[in-house]
Amino acid sequence: MEKYIEKAKELLINYAPKVLTAIVILVAGLFIINLIVKTTKKLMNQQNVDTTLQKFLSNLLSWTLKVLLLITVIAKLGVETTSFAAIIASAGLAIGLALQGSLANFAGGALIMIFKPYKVGDFIEAQGISGTVKEIQIFTTHLNTPGNKLAIVPNGALSNGNIINYTTEGKLRADLTFGVSYDADIKQTKEILMEVLTSNPKVLKDPAPTVNVSELADSSVNFAVRPWANTADYWNVYYTTIENTKLALDKAGIEIPYPHSVEIQKEG
Repeated sequence: MEKYIEKAKELLINYAPKVLTAIVILVAGLFIINLIVKTTKKLMNQQNVDTTLQKFLSNLLSWTLKVLLLITVIAKLGVETTSFAAIIASAGLAIGLALQGSLANFAGGALIMIFKPYKVGDFIEAQGISGTVKEIQIFTTHLNTPGNKLAIVPNGALSNGNIINYTTEGKLRADLTFGVSYDADIKQTKEILMEVLTSNPKVLKDPAPTVNVSELADSSVNFAVRPWANTADYWNVYYTTIENTKLALDKAGIEIPYPHSVEIQKEG
């Protein structure tokens, strides 16, 4: 019994300082990590970083620092950490290779949330898909298409591709082309087309709408009609301009040429 007691005393004398030191490092480390994470959150909040990205980065920072703290505590207890660190590094490399696509999407999501090429509510076109941004997540962006379909697009592809944001400037120009007969009076036609635009209250006066001859085509004189509208009124202006132009040209007796099929009959 005395032998075991002596052995316990020896272990206590040898390891007690290491254990106490490890406990102090653990407690102090957790306090410092908590302080660093809180300060990082505060800085990101001041920079208006997206809430989702704030939470993800804070958790990532917290767990990374805690793993490093754990390795430090284990080393202070006298445990060899070289192999332990090598295992963690190997596991991290394997996980990184397995999740290569997901990591690319995460990086893309982080870039989107930081640089904000679009935000929730914007109407965008990207990766061959057009729609209103419904939600921006850390790995994907959700778009609500004009047909009310949900499109889920990976952020990696979005951050590396072209994005057209139709909302951010607040105004859009409708690019329309109308063709009339060569017999029509050009000046009269321009006046009628301009009247269609100026009589529409949703067509903006600044920038002013324009009507110009754009092409002398095979069977028609084409006019480029360019009305401007607020983003919310774009489709209304687009469709009403087409309808009102047809009505106005018909009323003025100006022909809109259309293809005629010619049937050739053979004799005999």
